[in-house]
Amino acid sequence: MSSPDKPVFLVIGAGAGIGANCAVRFAAGGYHSVMARRSDKEGLQRWIDHIEDAGGSASGTLMNAAEDGSIEALVEQVEEEIGPIECALYNLGAQIGDRRLEDTPHKTFELGWRLGTYGLFRLAKVLMPKMEARGKGTLLVTSATSAMRGNAGQHSHAAAMGGRRMLCQSLNAQYAPLGVHVAHILIDGPVDAPDTLGKILADKYAEYKSTRGPDGMMDPAALADTYYHLAQQPKNAWTHELDLRPYNDTAWWNH
Repeated sequence: MSSPDKPVFLVIGAGAGIGANCAVRFAAGGYHSVMARRSDKEGLQRWIDHIEDAGGSASGTLMNAAEDGSIEALVEQVEEEIGPIECALYNLGAQIGDRRLEDTPHKTFELGWRLGTYGLFRLAKVLMPKMEARGKGTLLVTSATSAMRGNAGQHSHAAAMGGRRMLCQSLNAQYAPLGVHVAHILIDGPVDAPDTLGKILADKYAEYKSTRGPDGMMDPAALADTYYHLAQQPKNAWTHELDLRPYNDTAWWNH
C-alpha cells in the first residue's frame, strides 16, 4: 500500500455496485480510496486502474470480513501505512436468499448476523475511538428495506439489517456529540449492480431490467454522489438516516 497525502476513504464491500462506485466518487473528490472485497482480485484491480487512469488514487485488498480479526487488521494496516481514515463505508450485504424458517439452518442465520450486524460492530469497535481522538470522521452504512420491515422468507436478513439500523442509532448517540458522523442509508429498491442483484437473478437479469423501464433501477454511480454528499455535510446539518428508491417504486412504508 502506498502513502498518499490525501484523506483516506475505506470501503468494506467494494463490489461492482455501490462499493466500487463510491470508491470512484470519493477518489474524484480528492480521497485515496481503499477497496476491500472478498474475491475477484482481477475485478478489483480493474476498478483501481479505472480510478488511477482518471487521475485518482486507490489501492485494494481481498478480505473475508466474516473472519474474526480481518476487519480490525485492515483498519490498523490502513491507518499505519496510508493514513487516518476520514470516512469509511460498511457496504457488506447480508442477503442469504428467500428462505422459509424451516429452510434456514442455524449457520445460515448466523452468517447473516455476522455480515449484517457483527461486522459493522467490529469496524466501529476499532475505528470509532480513532475518529473520536481526532474529533472528526464519518461512518457510512449501506442498509436495506429489511431494516424497516420483516417479510416472509427474510428471517435472517431482516434480523441482521434491523440490528444494523439500531447499531447505527446507538453509535450516533455516543459519537455524534464527539464530532463523528454516522449515516444509515436505506436502499429501498433495486440497484443496477452485476455482482449483487445480477448474481441473484442470473440469466433473468436483463429481462428484469427491461420490465423496470427507464430509470427504474438505481444507478450505483448516482447513489455514490449521495454517499459523497453525506461525508461533506457540516455538523449543523448532518443526515443520520435517509432512504433512496427509484421514482416508480412504492416506498417501504406503503407496502
